[in-house]
Amino acid sequence: MADLTARDIMTADPITVGSDTTVTEAARLMSDKRVGALPVVNSDGSMTGFVTEGDLIMQDAKVHFPTYLSLLGGYVFAPGSTDRFEAALRKAVGATVGDVMTPDPITVAPEALVTDVATLFVERDISRVPVLDGKKLVGIVSKSDIVRSLSSGQ
Repeated sequence: MADLTARDIMTADPITVGSDTTVTEAARLMSDKRVGALPVVNSDGSMTGFVTEGDLIMQDAKVHFPTYLSLLGGYVFAPGSTDRFEAALRKAVGATVGDVMTPDPITVAPEALVTDVATLFVERDISRVPVLDGKKLVGIVSKSDIVRSLSSGQ
């Protein structure tokens, strides 16, 4: 497994969506194709984001009001809490993939070693990563791709 690369185990030519795809359409596509994420591409094929099951589940999650402290008749919000609240609210009310996707996701090159990809999954607590050759999306590597490569003795 030490010499395997992302290109060796990736799912090539993944299903993609545009940022104007509705959340309902994306959910249906994920369900029908049994995938946990969809790369979001623009008209020239460049990847602009990644929409995952977690992004879609956010639609049904409760959004928590930011942490604050009442002081002298005013409110002091905890650093970063309003940013997190705004991002969560945008995802909770989003109607399109562009509203709920993760922009600029973590990506790897086709030449990335599988051991490095596995380390990335663990360190960043992610389940899949797009594979980009320059700006062109060429595939996706998921945890199941790594497990499959282990089970086949590659």
